[in-house]
This record gives sequence, structure tokens and C-alpha cells, in this order.
Amino acid sequence: MTSTPSASRSAKKSGADRARAAAESGGQLSARQIQFIIFGLMAGMFLAALDQSIVGTSMRTIGDDLKGQDQQAWVTTAYLVVSTIATPIYGKLSDIFGRRPLYIIAISIFILGSLLAGISTSMLELAGFRAIQGLGAGGLMSLALTVMGDILAPRERAKYQGYFLAVFGVSSVLGPLLGGLISGTPEIFFITGWRWIFLLNLPVAAIAMILVVSFLHIPHTRRDARIDWWGAAFIVMGIAPLLLVAENGRDWGWGSTGALACYVIGVVGIIAFIFTERRMGSNALIPLSLFSSPTFSMASVIGTLVGFGMFGGMLTIPLYLQIVNGATPTESGLLMIPMVVGLMIASIVSGQIIARTGKYKVFPIVGTFLMSAAFFYLTFATATSGVVYIMGGMLMLGLGLGQLMQTLTIATQNSVGPRDIGVATSAATFFRQIGGTLGTAVIFSVVFSRAPGAIQDAFKTPDVVAGIAAAGQDPKVLANPANVDLLTQMQQAQSGQPNTLGSALNGDTSFLNLIDPRLARPFLEGFSTAMVTGFWISLSVVLLAFVLSWFLKATPLRQKSALQEANDDAAAAAAAKADGADAESEGELQLQLGSTRAAETFGALVEPATGSVPAQKPKH
Repeated sequence: MTSTPSASRSAKKSGADRARAAAESGGQLSARQIQFIIFGLMAGMFLAALDQSIVGTSMRTIGDDLKGQDQQAWVTTAYLVVSTIATPIYGKLSDIFGRRPLYIIAISIFILGSLLAGISTSMLELAGFRAIQGLGAGGLMSLALTVMGDILAPRERAKYQGYFLAVFGVSSVLGPLLGGLISGTPEIFFITGWRWIFLLNLPVAAIAMILVVSFLHIPHTRRDARIDWWGAAFIVMGIAPLLLVAENGRDWGWGSTGALACYVIGVVGIIAFIFTERRMGSNALIPLSLFSSPTFSMASVIGTLVGFGMFGGMLTIPLYLQIVNGATPTESGLLMIPMVVGLMIASIVSGQIIARTGKYKVFPIVGTFLMSAAFFYLTFATATSGVVYIMGGMLMLGLGLGQLMQTLTIATQNSVGPRDIGVATSAATFFRQIGGTLGTAVIFSVVFSRAPGAIQDAFKTPDVVAGIAAAGQDPKVLANPANVDLLTQMQQAQSGQPNTLGSALNGDTSFLNLIDPRLARPFLEGFSTAMVTGFWISLSVVLLAFVLSWFLKATPLRQKSALQEANDDAAAAAAAKADGADAESEGELQLQLGSTRAAETFGALVEPATGSVPAQKPKH
């Protein structure tokens, strides 16, 4: 019995149809899954962001307890250097092996680092364990934004990323507050107070781990790609020395032997990294092909400049509040609330607008304009401006930042394909962190270099001279040892030691709250003048970002998430392969039908199975 073509078609469903049908429900997660994934990612980001601010507030207490005040810089530098360098590495590896395993590894490393930091017995031990924390934190920040790009379409992503920024802002306020409260408590449950700064990470990290392990199930096909180990090595060689000198150059001296060695090693490492990335092509840690996209390139430059202004402002304004306005670390954290409120309002509102309209080009322009306006406003601050004046500048700064961070991330993710979204997102985070490190180093260096001269100038003003003269004759002033010590320093300065008066600003400034206001006035005015110089630097950098934001090419937002796009691409490839198989099968079927009919017509000369003519036996 012979089979007909129609019977064969009905018996065999098209491979292309099966591939398309299988893709109908692929690439999508339920609303419940997305919600729990976001909660887990927000918890991880909260840990990484909180850790940066809470430790800084407590460093003095930690240094006293571990007897290592002179080694404080290594504790903060170790975390910063390792987390910054780890960021692009996590992005690339997650593109190859998937987000879930890399995120679990990151949070596991962070938990281990937190536990070890909580039981450290010396500052050098703490620095090493903070480096382990940084290795985990580098993934918590960048992979959270990458996963958002995987599971949400750009419009929806904008809405949710506003909440992520709100978490970042809240952590910047809670950090100093919790740091001051915890480190100020001698013991909590028979454990030294400051150790709980690290131990409290454990339950929050455990919750994040449970949520991620339970709900973060993103389909991933492992790519056959070479791991760019040489690129990773050279980026460590290039960036680590530069970050070290940026953090410690003010203490070492920018022209010291150690600083010069860092410059040379860093430049050689960066050059070697660029050559390695060119050779590795698409397998590179940061593929240079990404920069062929004008949107990616411009967003990276703007992000670096914004990071300069953002971190410069977030770290120097609290210092201003503490020294000039006499606020405690805890109080300075609470006084940052206007900036957090502005950031939350702007990020949530801009996210909702992007979600509804799909338009985002205006937000980098408005955001950089508001940041510029904030720094310009702060350049008019004086020692007598008061806290309310500074809070007004912080509100404007927050309103600007809230429109920038998520918008630049969305623009970056929208400029690359699904297979590169991890490395692109981590690269954007990496450049922003580099900008923040440079901003902090440059502004702090300028402020503390400018302060001694500004203090000397303040001592020459008639009002200050009259006030000091009156204070020097007041018996109540002379009865305070702190006032007597300061008057002695003034006499030394008049005898040709001009740096004596400004040197205190590089160390302990608590004496300013103990001395007579008339004696403190020149210090406060000098520091205020130096800080204004820092605001001018931030203003110039952010103004450059404002100009460049006009040239940011806003490509239309895609309608699907990276996961859906990757699934569609896979389905299309499978369908194309199946279509080819169907065409080949159809050809075989037609050939079989032709040979059957030929056999019926010509007899055994033709084999039905092959359609070939067999060799005939010779006749004798």
C-alpha cells in the first residue's frame, strides 16, 4: 500500500509550527514571579548601597577598637577597588553562564565577607575581609539592573528602576544613622557594637538569597565563548593602581614615588587591556564593538561625568554639614533627607512618564540642568548660610539625579542586543563608579589643599581680628583649655607656620565644637570657602554633562524584554531550521511519489524505493 502526499503531511506536523507554538508562552514570567524577583534584587542592592555609607560613619570607632586609625584608608579602599573591578567581570560572565548562578555567587561571597568582617581582629584583617565583601557587592549592584533588563520591557523597566533608586537613596540616609547608633553602643547581645554593622547584613542577605533561589529562573542557553582572563587581569592592573592613588594620593603626595608608580602601572595596564579587547572581539570583557553605538558611547561618558558630580556631592555635603554646621554624623545623615526625597520623587515620576510615553531624551537634559543649578546655588554658601540653605541645594540635586540614573541605564540597555545586555549594563555601572571615585578624590584633594590658605585669609578680615582680640581678653575663654591650645596655634602661625591652623582639617575637627565661636569663625569661613571651590569643580563637570546630553541619541524603546527577544530569536532560528527540514522532507516525498508512478508505468525497470534504473544483465 502506497502512502499519498496528503497522508504524509497530516502524519507529520510542521517543525516550524511546533517551534513557533513552543515560543508562544516563552520569554515571559508571571507578575508574582517578577514581584518576588524584584524584592530579592532590591534587598541585594540595599545591602551593597548601605554598606558603603554605614561603614564610613563608624570608621573612627572601629579604628579605635582595633588600634589602627592610621590604616583606615585601606578598609575603604579595598572595598571600593575590588567592587569596581568586579563589576564588568560579573556582567560578562553572566552573559555566558546566566544571571542566576552569578547572582547567587555574588550574594554568597558578600555574606562570607560580612561574617568575616564582623569577627576581624585587626584593621588589616578587616581590609582583607572588606575586599571579599566588595567582590560580592560588585555583582549585587550591576546584576540587579541586568536582570531587570532581562525580565522587563524598557517601558516597564523604567517604572521599576525608580524604586531601585529610591532604595539607593534611603540607604544613603539610613547608613549614617544606623552607623552612628550601632557604633555608639558598646555592646549588643554581648558582641561589640560596631561588629553588628557587618553581622546585620546576614539576615537581610539570607532573605535576598531565598527569594532569588526560589523565583529567579530565567531561561538561559550557555554560549560557547572564550573567557577573557587576560582582559580581566589587565583591567585589574590598569584600574587598581589608579583607584589606589585616587583614594590615597592626598596622604601619599600626588608626586610621590608610590603615586608615580601607580600612574605608570595603571597606564600600561589600560593600554594592554585595550589591545587585548581588540584581539578578543565579541568575547572581550568589555567588547569594543559596544562603542560603535553612539547611544552607548554617549551614555557612558555622561554617566562618568554624572558619577563625578553625584559621589562628589553625596560625600562632601555631609562633611560640610559636620564641620561648618556642627552636625554629628547621625544628624548629617538625617539632614540628607531632602536629597533622598527629591531623588525618589524624580525617579518615580520620570519612570511613570517613560512607561506611558516611551520617551526619555528630555530627562538627561533636565536632570543635568537641575544638578548644575544645585551646584551653582551651593557656590553661594557661606559659614553663616545655615542648614536650611544647604538643604535647598540638596533637594535640587536629588531632583536632578532622580531623572538621570535610570534613564542612562535604559538608554544603555536599549542600545545593545539581548546577548550583550549584561556586559553593557555592568560597563555603564563601572564607568559611573570610576567617575565617582575620581570625583571624590579630586574634590577632597582640592578642598583640603585649599583650606589652609582660606583659613589664613579669614584670619586677616577685620571682623575676625576684632573677635579674636576680644576673645583673648575674656577670662571665660581663657579658662577653657581648648581655647588656650588654639590661641597657642595662632601665635605659632604668626611666627611663620601657616599650615598649623589648617592641618586640623585633615584630622580631628571636633575641637571646633569645643572652642569659643569667635575663635572658630575663621576656620568655618575658611572651610566654607574651600568647599565652595569644590562645588565650582562639580558644577563645571556637570555642565559638560548637560551639554553632551543634548547629543544623546534616544533610540525608540523596544516593546519586549531581553528575555522575550532572546526567546523570539531562538524560536526564529528553530523555525528556519525546521522550515529547511520540511522543505527537504517535501522534496523526498515528491521524489517518492514520482518513482511510484514510474514503477506502475514501466514495471521492474524502475525501483520505487529509489527512483533509479538498475543495471541490466547482459543477454547471452
